[in-house]
Amino acid sequence: QVQPVESGGGSVQSGGSLRLSCITSRVTSCRPVVSWYRQAPGKEREFVSHYNSDGSTTYADSAKGRFTISFDDAKSTLYLQLNSLKPEDTAMYYCRRQNKLVLCDTDEYWGQGTQVTVSS
Repeated sequence: QVQPVESGGGSVQSGGSLRLSCITSRVTSCRPVVSWYRQAPGKEREFVSHYNSDGSTTYADSAKGRFTISFDDAKSTLYLQLNSLKPEDTAMYYCRRQNKLVLCDTDEYWGQGTQVTVSS
């Protein structure tokens, strides 16, 4: 597998929840970082969250306390639980995988995105 595949987006009202999924394989010895980014119309793509090879996580300030990232190796799937959604969360959400170990393939692999729309 080269390109990640996202799903789970949709339209919800403010305060609602969604769970995004991204099918993407990883080789843990390559120190992979699997991440979520998002891009709203007319805006630059921005970082949302990292899931690191050691299981640690990183969140953008806008995501802290509301979003939760996780990875299931049995299903080769990255998740992003979105809670307490706000209209400003409306964006196309993208999954990315990149190895950090130089001995491995360190190219970035991006999915095609899944749309999240939050109405007020």
